[in-house]
Amino acid sequence: MISTSPHQEPTRVGVVGLSASGGWAATAHVPALAGLDGYEVRALSASSTESARAAGEKYAVPLTFSSAEDLARCEEVDLVVVTVRVPQHLELVRPAIGAGKTVFSEWPLGADLAQAEELAARAHRRGVLTAVGLQARSAPPLRYLRDLVAGGYVGRVLSTSMPGSGDRWGATYDDSHAYLLDARSGATLLSIPFGHSVDALAMVLGEFRKVSAHIENLRPEVTHVTSGAVAAKSAEDQIAVAGLLRSGAVAAVHFRGGTSRATAFHWEINGTKGDLVVKADQAQWWSGRLRLYGARGNDGTLTELPVPVRYERSLTQWIGRSGEPAYHVAHQYALLREQIKGSLAPDTEGVPDFLHAVRRHRMLDQVRDAARTGQQVTL
Repeated sequence: MISTSPHQEPTRVGVVGLSASGGWAATAHVPALAGLDGYEVRALSASSTESARAAGEKYAVPLTFSSAEDLARCEEVDLVVVTVRVPQHLELVRPAIGAGKTVFSEWPLGADLAQAEELAARAHRRGVLTAVGLQARSAPPLRYLRDLVAGGYVGRVLSTSMPGSGDRWGATYDDSHAYLLDARSGATLLSIPFGHSVDALAMVLGEFRKVSAHIENLRPEVTHVTSGAVAAKSAEDQIAVAGLLRSGAVAAVHFRGGTSRATAFHWEINGTKGDLVVKADQAQWWSGRLRLYGARGNDGTLTELPVPVRYERSLTQWIGRSGEPAYHVAHQYALLREQIKGSLAPDTEGVPDFLHAVRRHRMLDQVRDAARTGQQVTL
């Protein structure tokens, strides 16, 4: 599986967690890498020799391993991509760092702040390039949105509001997502949907300065979708955060578990001269199609704002494919490739790294502190 220019050596990729039965690696990472110049998916690892061999045959990956340690030691791998469940990130990212490889880990980086700090510290000591899968930062519509705000489209930003649904953490669960019921897994409504979303908000509008929060588990028992078995749930299913951004603008973010018949995701930015809106039809909006709308001045009607082609970063093979799960991931890999080659323009923001992930983990802990104490927290 090779896609590269004949004049450049490809970055050879090893994927930890690629399965023949599907999953996020197969849905997003493999198509993204296959559709870009400069990458070769050279190796994979799975939980057993048999499952690794099956995945290798399905995706035409020549080197297969039954452990992340063996993959990390492979001399034919330059970039290790970790796409497994959050509770396994620490043990599977460590070997890649130890081997001195460039490492891409899905978000959240760790099950908690301490794990994220450990991985970031290890990577810093080893001097390796790191990336974390907060792919909304690479999404063309959001980069365009950031430029519209910075260019004064809405004037001075007064407020922003963002209601969304989590899809998971609702009234039911299935076998493959049972681990999400346990708050200790690190894969929660706060860390995943809220974390992706607030990171995008910060990218466009700047970080929070103060927050107040409510985090509740209003469904402590949930039902299996097929068997009807009732299970305990310790993970939260309601998050409401209000605060001030560093700019002084007021922000309100509300995420609820499960789905809503009304709104999967809606993001509104209001300013002195106009308004901007981002809409998505799916709860996991950071991996789906985004629609951008705006109105300003005397125009009282929101109209759709097409994203200029220049935001596609010359990825001609991805133009018009914004609804595909691999779309935003592909743009993230394109930025990472420029970082690997050392050709990223000085004024261009790259892929968020492990240090950025630590800052986001720390912010989420501060939101939890605000909810626990009932006090406003300064970030």
